[in-house]
Amino acid sequence: MSSTDSIRDCLAPAKLNLFLHITGRRPDGYHALQTVFQLLDWGDVLHFTRRDDGIVTRVTDVPGVAQDDDLVVRAARLLQQHTGSRYGVQIEIDKRLPMGAGLGGGSSDAATTLLALNRLWGVDLSRETLQNLALQLGADVPFFVFGQNAFAEGVGEALQAVELPKRFFLVVTPNVHVPTAAIFSEKALTRDTEVVKITDFLAQQRSDTNWPDSFGRNDMQAVVAGKYAEVAKVLEWFSNLAPARMTGSGASVFAAFPSRAEAEMAQAKLPASWKSVVTGSLDSHPLFAFAS
Repeated sequence: MSSTDSIRDCLAPAKLNLFLHITGRRPDGYHALQTVFQLLDWGDVLHFTRRDDGIVTRVTDVPGVAQDDDLVVRAARLLQQHTGSRYGVQIEIDKRLPMGAGLGGGSSDAATTLLALNRLWGVDLSRETLQNLALQLGADVPFFVFGQNAFAEGVGEALQAVELPKRFFLVVTPNVHVPTAAIFSEKALTRDTEVVKITDFLAQQRSDTNWPDSFGRNDMQAVVAGKYAEVAKVLEWFSNLAPARMTGSGASVFAAFPSRAEAEMAQAKLPASWKSVVTGSLDSHPLFAFAS
């Protein structure tokens, strides 16, 4: 629902990394990656109300995240600075995604903020310009602005759209917060995985529409599972049911199913204490049309 001064009920979709390879370390210290990002029909929900006084404010408390550190506030101020817009915004967040789970929650919130304010403030920046701004906020933010499932390289900012089959995912999140920076600094982390071609991935997709484990791996999974017993327990549980993989730097683990019913049948077998969700895939970001 939207009006001239507000845009409400904006889904900031979660993402999965269908695989995640670390292929080297760049001169700037960042890691070179290859991954495929899959958008999910599940995420935080944001509401934006335009202000005429230029003030950017988050009116929802987010435990552990100070307002000035929140990526949604930083995204709004970055767009304001870049465009010279006289407007401000009041941002409400219905926080549904767990933090430190590898689902891209904060990055997706930031991208949704850029896309929504591009429309609400009438600044009408191109998608490419918004992606360049997004990279200043974090490596995953450009993907969510890009707004389509994508084969990604570089630090995650070099994106090529890919068509993925409709799937349903069971996503299980143990009660641990995995800090991405700490995992990237682990000496045991694999950093020399062989570079793959997008055509290799697409050929596998055509021959195995159910996915999961027949292409690639998550190079961070072994390190995270070794440090966090709860992640290892979830992976072990899935080993008796369906091929599964950790997303991003963790802690969430997912498996793919061809139907919602099959995913829900698997979910019903989970230990009651584990947090989980069954969600479908998305082909594009719900605010995709807000940039061109």
